[in-house]
Amino acid sequence: MNKWKLLPLMALKGIAQNKTVYFPYLAVGIFSAFTYFIFSSILYNEDLIKELPRAAYTWMLLSIGRGLLSIILIPFLYYANSFLVKRRSREFGLYSILGLEKRHIGILLLLETVTIYVVVTVSGIILGSVLSKLFFLLLLNISHLPLDVDFVFTWEAFKDTFLFFSAAYLINLGYGILQIRKSRPVELLSGSKKGEKQPKGIFFYGLLGAVILILGYKISISSALNSMIFIDFFLAVFFVVIGTYLLFTSGSILFLRILKENKKIFYKSQNFVTISGMLYRMKKNAASLANICIFSTMVIITLICTITLYCGLDGIAHHDYPYDIRADYGAGDVKQEDVEKQVKRLEEKYGIKRMRVDVYDFRRFSCSKNGNQFAPKLPAGNFENTYEVFFLTLEDYNRIENDNKALKDGEVLLLATGEDFGYKSVSFMGMQMTIAEEIKNLFPFPKAGRSDFGAQFVLIVKDKAALDFCVEAFAKENGITEVEEFLESGSQQVGIVLEGEDEYKQGFADEMFTWLKEQEGYTSYLDGLEQRAELESMYGGLLFIGIIFGTVFFTCLILIMYYKQISEGYEDKESFAIMQKVGMSDKEIKGTIRRQILLVFLLPLAGAVFHTCAGMFMVNNLMAALGLFDNFLMAMGMIFVLLLFVLIYGISYIMTARTYYGIVR
Repeated sequence: MNKWKLLPLMALKGIAQNKTVYFPYLAVGIFSAFTYFIFSSILYNEDLIKELPRAAYTWMLLSIGRGLLSIILIPFLYYANSFLVKRRSREFGLYSILGLEKRHIGILLLLETVTIYVVVTVSGIILGSVLSKLFFLLLLNISHLPLDVDFVFTWEAFKDTFLFFSAAYLINLGYGILQIRKSRPVELLSGSKKGEKQPKGIFFYGLLGAVILILGYKISISSALNSMIFIDFFLAVFFVVIGTYLLFTSGSILFLRILKENKKIFYKSQNFVTISGMLYRMKKNAASLANICIFSTMVIITLICTITLYCGLDGIAHHDYPYDIRADYGAGDVKQEDVEKQVKRLEEKYGIKRMRVDVYDFRRFSCSKNGNQFAPKLPAGNFENTYEVFFLTLEDYNRIENDNKALKDGEVLLLATGEDFGYKSVSFMGMQMTIAEEIKNLFPFPKAGRSDFGAQFVLIVKDKAALDFCVEAFAKENGITEVEEFLESGSQQVGIVLEGEDEYKQGFADEMFTWLKEQEGYTSYLDGLEQRAELESMYGGLLFIGIIFGTVFFTCLILIMYYKQISEGYEDKESFAIMQKVGMSDKEIKGTIRRQILLVFLLPLAGAVFHTCAGMFMVNNLMAALGLFDNFLMAMGMIFVLLLFVLIYGISYIMTARTYYGIVR
């Protein structure tokens, strides 16, 4: 038969005969195409932007998510393809000896790549077309967007998917052809069995890896919720990744060498084969372990963030916007009884109840802070040391909190929304005041308790005269000449919290805002219901991306583990066959395999658990930056995800051990 007629048949036969490695590659490719198509389909759905309120946040996050997905998928598919090329190098070497030229093998690779590309993209798009609407509804649901929007397929989603995977598989094809062109037939025949040279300087690189990893841990553990949090995050991730690779590639080899030098350990049948086999492929084995460790950590952290964000979303929204209805007045004179009367009328009309109605006067100042001293704020640009300080009278405080506290002259109550203030006295613009009590709760000012970054301070003074005294001190320290006018320019706030269905709440709010705007001194209003809905929409997009990315990372992890064990199984097959011939029993082979696979699985798992425990300090701060301050929820989320991951990881270990043993036998 003519070579050109034979090559297509050989391409199909090559895929079929290597189904152990090609079918997982196809499955992962289909999943990747499916995921990419889902993102593209939702992004190009114009109704998402035109018809849905607050959907701009979700669309923006999905755009960023698709870009990140592209960055992840290309090296992921490249890694899987490089394994396939090396796995089949012996077969290509045999083709060369039998008379096929390198250009023929290149064409064979081209035909295989085109076949895989067609199967992957067509299957992924078909699967995506079937499930796109389901994922679209999932996105709308977790983003709290209306569900009555039609999902429309667009040509752009199909085109983008075909073009992206064309680029990905062209890169893979180029790598395969390059490997074939620069290799000789003899090298191809032995490529998959080629051992590795002993690396140099492993003690130095192992020590360097430990130092870099500890530095990454230190950055994470000592991180604070301040303007450097995101820079610290990327630095910590960078150091942990580099440290992990150095420790696994050098530290693990050093550890195996130490075991080999110990004759009591090494010259035992159950240890000899395991240690020798791992030393035979040291660098590749260590790199795979590092990849498994890093992807395991990514899966765990992503799931923790996704689950805790989902569970804490309502708390975040109410932390940022505690009032359903809020109106601000400049030196206004809105009466509590007038607001109560209007609220009661609307309660009867809409059939819902108020939970609280607050009307209080306050003064707000921007100040710098040094210890227990508040002074004029620093020059523009110094945001980190700028704090908002609120002043309320004791009368308003007692009414808001339904309390009956008392203060003496020169005494104040103090609330810090971040970390506790921790001082017995406070100095405001040079005025010394005794802190009678540091209170922990005041409704419009929720306690975060995590950091001073962006924190607010509330000072409760005895009466209006004490409040004016503080205002006058602020005016003098900040060079305000019109002190009398500044004293008269007070602020007033009306806040209402409702209980009932959101649709009735919104009708109540709209009518209440109409009345509030008509009152004397009105300056602005804030619709807490609308603001929470926008926040939930934005974080819902984050949750959707977290779910997708967690699945992608876990798929990457499973494929890396599977290919690692499959490749080593084929490499070890002949070695174990020889050992059986020289007297090694089936039981001893099983024990050796079990120890080797257990070591391969436990080392990355242990590393991932350590990375997660160290990383949770920074994750807590990152969640706090989003408004989630529930430490108990974060701890429970971490424990749940770790237990779930260990369970799934253990199942993967059992399945991999069986596959490996089946190949070796």
